[in-house]
Amino acid sequence: MVKAFEIRIRKNSNTALKELGLFFKQKNPVYHALKKMAAKLEELRIPYAVAGAMALNAHGFQRATMDVDLLVAPEGFKQVHAALEELGYVPPFKGSKQLRDTEHGVRIEFLVAGQFPGDGKPKPIVFPHPSDCAVVKQGISYVVLPKLIEMKLASGMTNPGRLKDLADVQELVRLLKLPTTYTRNLHPYVQEKFKELWQGVQQDTSSEH
Repeated sequence: MVKAFEIRIRKNSNTALKELGLFFKQKNPVYHALKKMAAKLEELRIPYAVAGAMALNAHGFQRATMDVDLLVAPEGFKQVHAALEELGYVPPFKGSKQLRDTEHGVRIEFLVAGQFPGDGKPKPIVFPHPSDCAVVKQGISYVVLPKLIEMKLASGMTNPGRLKDLADVQELVRLLKLPTTYTRNLHPYVQEKFKELWQGVQQDTSSEH
């Protein structure tokens, strides 16, 4: 049985602190699992783009995480499960669309192109095809920043359990100093929410002075 990385972390505060330090040096199991999975997908010629917190880190917002989110096309998703379950990855439970790296214990979560962020219900924004929204950084494909922001906004706007996605966008605005005109890069469906979060950052910054 694979020992889940997140369980190891939560059971021991000393281990958690150690792994946090290693994470920001890109030397902990999550980064090892990301590089391993990316290499296997490249080998199988399956288009992908890293999303979630690992993409945030690639775009300049350092946030620790215990799993890897990957955007794949429907056909790529089928290929992944057909090929990788025999190559050191197992589903956490029968019928799960996620996989776990048996070497590092890290959970690999999949976002499938064409499906809907947040509550999963139809909306103007869908998960895009990875080939249409990827940028390569240090040999790994990541979701480009505008699409990452769109996905997070659509998720946080429609799923009360995903409010952290909105907080992530605010932190991107703060750290990257994104202007209000950045809305030009975003789908109209999320533009007003971006402006609202942008205003919140400006008010917070003003109160510090």
